[in-house]
Amino acid sequence: MNTNALQEFGANLLQTNKIDTKKKDAAFAQRFLSHLDTIEELFNYIYGDHPNRNACFDNLLLSLIKTYQDRSSTLLKKDVAKEKKGNWFLSNQITGMSLYVDRFAGSLKGLAEKLNYFDELGVNFLHLMPVFESPEGESDGGYAVSNFRKVDARFGSNEDLNELIKKMNANNMYLMLDIVLNHTSHHHEWAQKAKAGDKYYQDFFYFYDNRDIPNQLDQTMPEIFPESSPGSFTYIEACNKWVMTVFHHYQWDLNYTNPAVLVAMLDNVLHYGNLGVDILRIDAPAFIWKELGTTCQNLPKAHTLLRLIKQCVMVATPGMALLGEAIVAPDEIIKYFGTDNYLARECDVAYNATQMALQWDALATGDTRVMLSAQHPILQKPYGCTWISYTRCHDDIGLGYDDYMIERAGFNAYQHRTYLKNYFAGWHEGSPSAGALFSVNPKTGDARISGSLASLCGLEKAVEWNHTPAIEDALKKIILMQAHSMFMGGIPMLFYGDELAYTNDYSYLQDPGKSYDNRWMHRPIMNWDRNEKRKTSGTFEETIFNATKKLIATRNALEILSDFKNVTWMTPHNIHVASFIRAYDNKKLYCLFNYKSTASFITWYAFKEHGERPAQLKDYWTGLVHQVGNDNEYFVLPGYGFALLESISDTNI
Repeated sequence: MNTNALQEFGANLLQTNKIDTKKKDAAFAQRFLSHLDTIEELFNYIYGDHPNRNACFDNLLLSLIKTYQDRSSTLLKKDVAKEKKGNWFLSNQITGMSLYVDRFAGSLKGLAEKLNYFDELGVNFLHLMPVFESPEGESDGGYAVSNFRKVDARFGSNEDLNELIKKMNANNMYLMLDIVLNHTSHHHEWAQKAKAGDKYYQDFFYFYDNRDIPNQLDQTMPEIFPESSPGSFTYIEACNKWVMTVFHHYQWDLNYTNPAVLVAMLDNVLHYGNLGVDILRIDAPAFIWKELGTTCQNLPKAHTLLRLIKQCVMVATPGMALLGEAIVAPDEIIKYFGTDNYLARECDVAYNATQMALQWDALATGDTRVMLSAQHPILQKPYGCTWISYTRCHDDIGLGYDDYMIERAGFNAYQHRTYLKNYFAGWHEGSPSAGALFSVNPKTGDARISGSLASLCGLEKAVEWNHTPAIEDALKKIILMQAHSMFMGGIPMLFYGDELAYTNDYSYLQDPGKSYDNRWMHRPIMNWDRNEKRKTSGTFEETIFNATKKLIATRNALEILSDFKNVTWMTPHNIHVASFIRAYDNKKLYCLFNYKSTASFITWYAFKEHGERPAQLKDYWTGLVHQVGNDNEYFVLPGYGFALLESISDTNI
């Protein structure tokens, strides 16, 4: 359809559905018509030759109109307010926490009663791990969804979620929820109908009558969970067919070559927008398109689908940003922000998983050279998008940076990765870490790392040893890791329990539905009696809670720490120190982080290489003022210490 015909078609559709294009609904109508060409172009790129193209395209457009018509006045006002701010999620005044509702507060009602806790800490953005219905024992932590619109009874009800969102809005808090685009639980209504032989719903999944095509796909598709769920296909006896199950046998992959699947899942995306979600976390987007002869990850049409979804969200729920949870190689992660004509027009937010892993690399080695060698792809993030910056999340830690980055730093990649795995598993002689290896692949030797921030930093073992210097080092490392991720750029996302130095929780071993997955060791059950220790001077909880609180307050006070794509790495005058500059509005903030257990020395010359030489520097962390010395003199960073230094002429002492 040519542009004029498409615009006429769109205008008629608006009129037929009683959209007031002149007054009340003018802003929506303008968005709808201005994005229509791009929506059709992207849709046709994937589905132009599909026999159901026309019906599905019409249904997609009707879904946009209905979503807008159902959008509450509160959310319409928030849309306008966010539009005035521009890219609101770039702000230095947003700090998040990711949590499991049941393990943190018991229920959604319990969580609503804990909002004062977040206010005390300074957190104003919550990522609730999946709360929608998933089968007990086959939930994959909630990522095997059996109903995208019904809150699981374990957490409460839809009404409880709505009430929580109202309270969060009243407290000026932001919300992130997940949507799992790649698959459903085999208990989902679509899967149940497919299992019963309904051809329409079998086409929602990848069903095969025999192993011919699955065998071909298996040749190039890597196994995601080789230990617990080898292979990528499962035989379904009820219908005598094989179905694609890339993750676990109970998670059936959705077939996006069928446009009806896209329309149905887009409707769920927009439903979350109308719930009041500020950022929608799209789980595992790298997997949503499959093709023979490929790894079935990060394929071009996966990006096309995400761009199409983004265009639709901009029309119907413009206050909702999209996060692409693509934990992939550095050069691939950056593509989820969009490329070419769609630069900064795909996902608004992505996880800086590369930087997270690089911080753990530096902590284990005391050496920042690998971190520095890996920065080039990270710095390619386009302006207007941002990272989630973090040290821990619910997931394992994958060493996802490339071998060439390790080799460029002067190390043997295989030996380096082996050392890191052994170090964090606690196997290497002298390692203070108490982690575990997850998803070990005996064929390749690949493995990922489980463990809480505190345990990986050495607190668990130090307490067992009753060794005061080791305890002090562990606490310093926790604060160092959080500080680096908080000031690096992006939205800082704490993982619950880390703000109180929770060590590994081994109670998961007693739960048959969790015991096979050691990631549950870093997903603790919060003890609110213990949490009161944050108010008792000298406790681990008080030390880490107040340090985290101070980090958040410091970031909130410095606009320069908004994500203006304003990170410049300093020359590495000391291999133990990661140092970069955040620059904005003729100001510079020098951020330095020492990954060595003892003091590191930085020549004052390092502060003169990027513009005018400062005479004095104020440290926002310690409050100290430093005279900038001669080139043969040094700024000294204590072991596992850090500094946030700004020229005194630019600040109020």
